[in-house]
Amino acid sequence: MITIRPLHSLEEIHACERLQQEIWGFADISVVPHHLILTTIKNGGVLLGAFEGDRLIGFVYGFPGIENNKLKHCSLMCAVVPERRFQGVGYELKLKQREAVLAQGIELITWTFDPLVSPNAHFNLHKLGVISNRYERNFYGDMRDRLNAGLETDRLTVEWWITSARVQKRLRQEPLPPKGELPVINQTEERDGFLFNRAYSLTRTEPTLLLEIPYHWQKMREQNMPLVREWRHQTREIFEHYFAQGYYASDFLVLEHEGHKRAFYLLERATKEELLQR
Repeated sequence: MITIRPLHSLEEIHACERLQQEIWGFADISVVPHHLILTTIKNGGVLLGAFEGDRLIGFVYGFPGIENNKLKHCSLMCAVVPERRFQGVGYELKLKQREAVLAQGIELITWTFDPLVSPNAHFNLHKLGVISNRYERNFYGDMRDRLNAGLETDRLTVEWWITSARVQKRLRQEPLPPKGELPVINQTEERDGFLFNRAYSLTRTEPTLLLEIPYHWQKMREQNMPLVREWRHQTREIFEHYFAQGYYASDFLVLEHEGHKRAFYLLERATKEELLQR
């Protein structure tokens, strides 16, 4: 049984430091230190831990920020030990974070993630209902942990409007209307077990578009870093162009095709207000 509760003591915060090292492979210089975490949670920050018995297996951490002169919550980390990933622990942590932030009277939570990591994209956009139209080039600069080393740290900044109809529908797991056949921005092909872009278009104008990315991102990182960098630069150009034309990343679809899983961003040209009602 998993228990999620606020963390307050120095011992618990030190456990979060150790979990950062375990999950990301951080050197000491990269760990968010206990004194910073402690200061923020004593001044409006939220630190929640997931426990299996007495063992800390995950945590979520964030603090207040400002967006367009309005208060928001900036979520910095949501982490789960490798052997408990994809079992709902991260989802429960985000739900408890939402409850804690709502209790503070805040309606917006923001964070960043790597747009080429398909499990995170599916979790954020499809399950939680975030939206994004902000692409950040090399946001964190050079990072030396095992998840980011050797690659520019491009990120999507996402907005989680936690009182919106959109988010409430996602959290109730209401079925979404069928999408039907949609135009795809890029044409891809498999070669030697990896997905390549054959071509992509910056001239599409349909209100709803699909952008395919590799489903097996981690395998590509481990075995073909030149191709990883190629995908980084190609998708950077695509996201930046279509965001500038008024599109939002509004969903993430994982589809079966000939026995293989394929991963697609859904890009919609709509206002934020329209998306938050869907």
